[in-house]
Amino acid sequence: MTDETNPLLQPSTLPYGLPDYARIRPEHYLPAFRAAFEEHRAEISRITMVRSMPTFENTIEALERSGELLDRVSHAFYTVSSADATPEIQAVDEELAPLMAAHHDAVTLDGALYWRVQQVHAQLADLDLDAEQRYLVERHHREMTHAGAGLDDEAKARLTLLNQQLSTLSTTFERNLLNDTNDLAVVFDSAEELAGLGSGELSAAARAAQERGLDGRFLVSLPLFTGHPYLAQLRDRESRRRIMEASRSRASRDDANDNRPVLTEIVRLRAERAALLGYPSHAAYVTADETAGTPEAVERMLRQLAAPAARNARAELAALQEIVDSEESEPFTVEAHDWAFYTEKVRAARYDIDTAALRPWFEAERVLRDGVFAAATRLYGVTFAERHDLVAYHPGARVFEVSNEDGSTLGLYVLDLYTRDSKRGGAWMNPIVSQSRLRGTAPVVVNNLNVVQPGAGEPTLLTLDEVTTLFHEFGHALHGLFAVVTYPHFSGTNVFRDFVEFPSQVNEMWILWPEVLADYARHHETDEPLNPAIVERLRAAETFDQGHATSEYLAAAWLDQAWHTLGPDADTGDVASFEAAALADIGLDDPAVPTRYSSTYFAHVFSGGYSAGYYSYIWSEVLDADTVEWFRENGGLTRENGDRFRERLLGVGGSKDPLEAYRDFRGRDAEIAPLLKRRGLDG
Repeated sequence: MTDETNPLLQPSTLPYGLPDYARIRPEHYLPAFRAAFEEHRAEISRITMVRSMPTFENTIEALERSGELLDRVSHAFYTVSSADATPEIQAVDEELAPLMAAHHDAVTLDGALYWRVQQVHAQLADLDLDAEQRYLVERHHREMTHAGAGLDDEAKARLTLLNQQLSTLSTTFERNLLNDTNDLAVVFDSAEELAGLGSGELSAAARAAQERGLDGRFLVSLPLFTGHPYLAQLRDRESRRRIMEASRSRASRDDANDNRPVLTEIVRLRAERAALLGYPSHAAYVTADETAGTPEAVERMLRQLAAPAARNARAELAALQEIVDSEESEPFTVEAHDWAFYTEKVRAARYDIDTAALRPWFEAERVLRDGVFAAATRLYGVTFAERHDLVAYHPGARVFEVSNEDGSTLGLYVLDLYTRDSKRGGAWMNPIVSQSRLRGTAPVVVNNLNVVQPGAGEPTLLTLDEVTTLFHEFGHALHGLFAVVTYPHFSGTNVFRDFVEFPSQVNEMWILWPEVLADYARHHETDEPLNPAIVERLRAAETFDQGHATSEYLAAAWLDQAWHTLGPDADTGDVASFEAAALADIGLDDPAVPTRYSSTYFAHVFSGGYSAGYYSYIWSEVLDADTVEWFRENGGLTRENGDRFRERLLGVGGSKDPLEAYRDFRGRDAEIAPLLKRRGLDG
């Protein structure tokens, strides 16, 4: 295939380098990757064959200039493989996984390249470099050392094999989970079984069933996490049970999609790799290059939070049981599938709030334009204009051009809102093009959610949780759009894993901010604003059900740590028993409060980038809660505050130590008290 027939082999001529997805076909990807691997290897060879002594320019900067084609092809492909994984794309992904791992190791473990990086690092004190350049030298040296570049040849060969095996297994895990999630979507024969859902949700279930040839029936797809948004509304207890049972059984059914052998092999190989690299566990290896530093530091935080969270969850469960005992003609013991439904009853009794009834005030387009975008405009001066002339990777993905207040253009934002069978679960942000002064590129970022699409003519009405997810993921997008760095190594959200969630969590604060909420929370039919009294009750209820929410999250974070603090020779037994023992160890083994992710569908850690790092959400939330306090103390939603946060934190990307950037913004280290107060754990 020639350059002329493969659109991936030449820079895109579209604005901002947006890949020309209208011309790209699945068969273009593998040839483009092979060409990119070859070009990158040649670029690395030219660096290592330089006869003169290593300098910043001929080694570090040359390394940053290399791999541009590979970055371009990778961003284009992995955007599609996560959001529109057709069988053809899945086949490419499976063949590509070991090739990509091998290529990464060929560069990262290159002895001659490492020697040159070491030489530059050794003379760092005497070099005339700016702050970003100095940090770049430190990071390349640290990352290559951490990856194993200093090992002998035999150990490197074993490491390369382990990395390839792990890459293949992670791809298998994701494929199995996607296939089994689709297979386990719950089919209902009648609308009566779904009593409690609104007309839009029923039409979405009917549409989903029709798309699978199940005319006249209703299909409820499963989100990535254990629960389901519909559990808070469904009046039929058996329907709730069926959905929860399907969700919790994903990829653990003794069939071709069973992830239990896959994940235990991943755990074993990760532990072996950590030992090869000189660490007692995979968790020790991962945290050594994060802000946490050690698994012990992570354990201290998780244990500090687990006991009060479990205590609060038990009190919440007692309140739910009281409702059941008093209202049901035949009382029963509250189980996991009942929690959300009766929580809404308790919420209504205590705060006079029915969150399901709020959906008409959260029409998706208005939330996006008058909420998410408008808050960013007020805070940062940026504006968003939809580009109908630009085609993304799927017809459902929309493209917006982002401009600064002075009219200068910033980049592109892509929103892919709706769920589909070819999209993996959850919500995420990723770059399609990364900003870099060195390469002359501007950012193109995408947000993916999994909102159920209603039938034709029906409005998309979001739950409050979905509104929160949209604001959250947009916080990641702003990080990717605002980071202005010279070197691609530091672009966008390329920061430590246990810091990356911080900017996105901060962006959630604007959901209930008065001047933001007043614009977007309006009834989709009458334009009536959300009653201020309801808003006050929402604020009063912010710590409500936090025992449950914190417990289910901490349980998942602890499972991640439990799997990844094992040594290579550990006998885990069967997956269910291992999970039960781990959760009992930290006191989060309440069957009414299941872990947010069980191991077989814990994509964050077994097919994503959060292995031994799922703790980072709560770790980052310490910074987030402390930052919200700062905004409140300094006038809230003002351009002055936005400019400070953008320039000192979002704008630096990964070009400085993240905690140093935080101190520069906040004026001190973060304190944990605001987090404990927010989650109701300070009592």
